[in-house]
Amino acid sequence: MRLFDILSILVTISAIFSYVNYRFLRLPATIGLMLIALVVSLGLIALAHLGIDFTDSVAEMLGRIDFNETLLHGMLSFLLFAGAIHVDLQDLKNRKYIISILATAGVLVSTLMIGGICWGLMSVLGLNLPLLHCLLFGALISPTDPIAVLSILKHARVPKSLEVTITGESLFNDGVAVVVFLVLLNIADGGGDLSASKIGMLFAREVLGGVLFGLVIGGAANWMMKTIDQYQVELFITLAVVTGGFSLADALHVSGPIAVVVAGLQVGNHGRILAMSAITQAHIDEFWEFVDDILNAVLFVLIGMEVLVLTFSSQFLTAGILMIPIVLVVRYISVGVPVLLLRRFRDFAPNIVKILTWGGMRGGISVAMALSLPEGPSRDVLIAVTYQVVVFSILVQGMTVERVVRSTHPTVTE
Repeated sequence: MRLFDILSILVTISAIFSYVNYRFLRLPATIGLMLIALVVSLGLIALAHLGIDFTDSVAEMLGRIDFNETLLHGMLSFLLFAGAIHVDLQDLKNRKYIISILATAGVLVSTLMIGGICWGLMSVLGLNLPLLHCLLFGALISPTDPIAVLSILKHARVPKSLEVTITGESLFNDGVAVVVFLVLLNIADGGGDLSASKIGMLFAREVLGGVLFGLVIGGAANWMMKTIDQYQVELFITLAVVTGGFSLADALHVSGPIAVVVAGLQVGNHGRILAMSAITQAHIDEFWEFVDDILNAVLFVLIGMEVLVLTFSSQFLTAGILMIPIVLVVRYISVGVPVLLLRRFRDFAPNIVKILTWGGMRGGISVAMALSLPEGPSRDVLIAVTYQVVVFSILVQGMTVERVVRSTHPTVTE
């Protein structure tokens, strides 16, 4: 099957599922599309047990899609830029301390806690995974997914201060988590002598280098757009930032996700004020909103269909069910401690920890990192557990986050 055929099938399925969701379910797009894809996939599995087997053909198509490569080195740059370009930089600056702590220390603490608990749980269940592999699971499941979060927050009426905190954290913590994951993966693969100082230097280079590189490419894009007034060319410049900037960041061994987010904030704020005409702003906003919508649709259809190619067993299902509340409790702790420490310096919205916990959804980035794990006895169980956590996060947390917000902030109305 050619790549064009695969893309055609995915876009067509996404369009049909989008129609069904909008016409009948009326759920937020990401939730509705993933739910429909998951139900259809489970239906195909049920039909296979009845002797009507279509799963092989679908599984073959999915097998030709490298989910990790497609998302982490393809869709992600577009989706992060599309999210960042609409975020108010001043709002982020007002909450810079809580966002930076959650996106860095929060991820590291969560990785260690989830990894350690996962190691103990797997031993109890008789799966006996190495501690390092459990830490890899902790790293890949710790970040809140900006793709899931930004899409669902469009429909959940979250107070502005909380929305900015959740959005800011989700835009940055995936880049940090990817760096932590890659460091642990390098150690697991026996990739040389990585001392604490070397790990610290690698982490600093990836994260700080990503920030600096994002400032450079974002500033260059703004300068170029300021010298012209032709929205087609300016739109091409933003595309170059996303594609060329992300690829060059990878080549320079700095964090591509963080670079793209920083560049998007630059273009969406300073560029909007200093370099874009009203016509250019309108066209760029419409274009990136459309890119965001169509890539989100395809991504969440893919997540729903991935169940067809995953391996499940009673042990794997039990591990996944038990890890769901563990991940939520660790999220509560990793959010609650920084908020508690910062309360003496600034005020926070009521019940912020509860909302940040429930609103911190996992998504495609976690699945992509899980699918990049090396072959071995740990891989199947960690992928199955990751998938269960992600499905719960998007479907259950995503469909109830607005209700949680209204219960804690009664003034928030429909």
